[in-house]
Amino acid sequence: MRVYRSKAKNIAYFGYRLINQVFDPIVFLKGLWGYVWYFVDLIKFKMLSPKTKIKLFDLYPQLHDKTSMTRFDAHYFYQQLWLFENVLKNKPKEHVDVGSTYQMSGYLSKIVPTTFIDIRPINAKLENLKVLDASILNLPYEDNSLESVSCLHVIEHIGLGRYGDKVDPNGWKRACKELQRVLAKDGKLYISVPIGKSKVCFNAHRVFSAEDIVKEFSNCMLIGFSAVDDKGNFLGISEVDIYKNSDYSLGMFIFTKNL
Repeated sequence: MRVYRSKAKNIAYFGYRLINQVFDPIVFLKGLWGYVWYFVDLIKFKMLSPKTKIKLFDLYPQLHDKTSMTRFDAHYFYQQLWLFENVLKNKPKEHVDVGSTYQMSGYLSKIVPTTFIDIRPINAKLENLKVLDASILNLPYEDNSLESVSCLHVIEHIGLGRYGDKVDPNGWKRACKELQRVLAKDGKLYISVPIGKSKVCFNAHRVFSAEDIVKEFSNCMLIGFSAVDDKGNFLGISEVDIYKNSDYSLGMFIFTKNL
């Protein structure tokens, strides 16, 4: 979630967050202007290629892609590369991902047999990719059974009801316990969550202090930490305690379990 230095901007952004689920004024205004250049471009195209027939019902306006920079989510871009690099380096016999992006699980399945778990599973058939309909609060695995597990940008949502899960203020803690339960001795657990000043942005997500995440995974040992700061910079080697005053950074934790 963005946080501005200007109080007026923060108030405006708050109002925007409240209404954009039913009406997005920014999209609306950009769309109106988009139709101006859309029809100008259509006329130009017809003038340059008068023999090309374009039927009315074949018109397909795309009004929001003329940007100077490609839209870019630094959290998701860097965390997926971070995970892919570590799984490739560690070469597990199989990998289980809980609730992260299904695209990433698809990519991982090309280097290691992968299982993608979500309460909203995808209908996909791909060699080396298994899809399971299951909850992070009740994973279908025995204790200490998984060699390699990931859960990226997921824990902060658990218990807020956003994705159809039960409202539970302690849901995220239950998720942390369940991930630790299934992790095998000497296994690798890859976690990412928003870090900074602790808060609940209901019902979108939470922001955790990095120290609280380490504390909650008390049955494990932290063996690696990377981050994406508030400006979108990736820091491959970082310190857990320097993000206390961040607004919405990303912490990427590698845990292992020594029974």
